[in-house]
Amino acid sequence: MAVGGRPEGIAVDAATGVVAVGLRSPSAIVVLDRGGHVLRRIAIPGAPRHLRFQASSGLLLVPAESANAVVLVDVTKGVVQSTVPVGRQPHDVVAAGERIFVSDEQANDISVIVSTRLDRTLPAPTQPGGVAATAGTFAALGVRSHTLEAFDAQSFATLGTAPAGTAPTHVVADNEGHLYVADTGGEAVLVYAVAPALSQIARLSVPGKPYGLALDPVRHRLWVTLTATNTLEEFDISGGQPKRLATFPSVRQPNSVAVDEKSGIVFVTGTADGVVQIVTPSM
Repeated sequence: MAVGGRPEGIAVDAATGVVAVGLRSPSAIVVLDRGGHVLRRIAIPGAPRHLRFQASSGLLLVPAESANAVVLVDVTKGVVQSTVPVGRQPHDVVAAGERIFVSDEQANDISVIVSTRLDRTLPAPTQPGGVAATAGTFAALGVRSHTLEAFDAQSFATLGTAPAGTAPTHVVADNEGHLYVADTGGEAVLVYAVAPALSQIARLSVPGKPYGLALDPVRHRLWVTLTATNTLEEFDISGGQPKRLATFPSVRQPNSVAVDEKSGIVFVTGTADGVVQIVTPSM
């Protein structure tokens, strides 16, 4: 499905099943239905990177890197609800309760948004890239420092740091207190537990430059895109050690992936060709 120039971030709203795709050229959000049909396009004030839906509101959270802001988009109405200035080059975003945590990659901090305003900033690992939230905590991945740091989502106290491979890029979290890091340079997925202390509990060899990550909490699946081989891999994470289940050919430069929790359908951005791929795995 063709969507436009340089699609990067992608997210699925679990409640409605709509798929949001971030375009970087020109800067916009494309909204698709589960079948991949375009419902609407929404202009935004800066190039997006990663996208997340805020479960409590259904709003799409968009770090607009070139605008140094987070844009809150009502994808149902097709309007930008608010724009919140944050630090330099916001890269990723995650909601934990009513708080929104933003990794400001070039400011080396985390912006905390409450009620559509910047509440505070927190120190972060050097060049924070991915952020994720689970079990009352949020975590930030330091791309340059090669570290993962966990924080209490209420008090903001640090809960510890851990090494994160040789060239980590992205992190996602399940609902059971686990974090999954794409160590792109190390060609691995690293698995961490946040309690009783942040620690690495598994390492999965994934040759092919693992990059995009998505979790299906209903089916206990982890999806990983491999940008060096243009493939998509499916892992069972129901046990202690992730188990590879299947490999699918993907679109070119599959930078981002998202899952519809209701159907299990997977959506992959093909940044090189301006497309979105739809994968229906065997259940």
